[in-house]
Amino acid sequence: MALLEVRNVKKSFGGLIAVNGMDIGVDEGKIYGLIGPNGAGKTTLFNIASGFYRPDAGEIYFAGERVTDLGSHERCARGLARTFQIPKMFPEMSVVDNVMIGALRRTKAVKVARSEAEDIIEVLGMAEKKDALAGSLRVHELKHLEIAKALATKPKLLLLDEPMGGMNAVEQDELIRLLKNVHRSGTTLLVVEHVMHAVINLCEHVTVMNSGQKVVEGGTREVLANEEVIRIYLGGEEAC
Repeated sequence: MALLEVRNVKKSFGGLIAVNGMDIGVDEGKIYGLIGPNGAGKTTLFNIASGFYRPDAGEIYFAGERVTDLGSHERCARGLARTFQIPKMFPEMSVVDNVMIGALRRTKAVKVARSEAEDIIEVLGMAEKKDALAGSLRVHELKHLEIAKALATKPKLLLLDEPMGGMNAVEQDELIRLLKNVHRSGTTLLVVEHVMHAVINLCEHVTVMNSGQKVVEGGTREVLANEEVIRIYLGGEEAC
């Protein structure tokens, strides 16, 4: 049984069909990628899977439970967390206090939450920034903070929306390494990403969306060599 199952989901905004009959399954213990051109419906699908949007049709199952009608906070309590493409934080609070907010979802003991937050910050290579104001961080540091906040809720599945955005190649490689460590610690990952280097070196399985629908899915290198994927997404050039 898949940890996350999205079944025949549809979502429209006025006359715009953003997601049209999407199915996707994410098995526990894997790293999945969700790719496609801008406007393909990837973030809308994330918003539906995580409970920020209610689908017009279709069903969402998480860990075998139907969660279609549950809000994002209820899904988070069950172990489904997500990050945002544009980081969301409290800029006038410290890094550790931002992460503690996530930890307090699982414990009401402030000392325990702080200890857990500090551990996560260290894992993500931000120990020296723990007391800095979140609003003072650089782009790649904000991306790390976004992940740290989500991890503090102790998710079984973490949905990552373009975690490499705004990073240079060195920063991307460092985040790939860190996400592999997160995965090895027992968290399943579903990643929306445009950076093909990250997709190839991180994801085991990829689903491609276009115009709100699934185009193809399968092993990462096999999918990225697919002629249809090359045509609609990679601009006619094979990924390297």
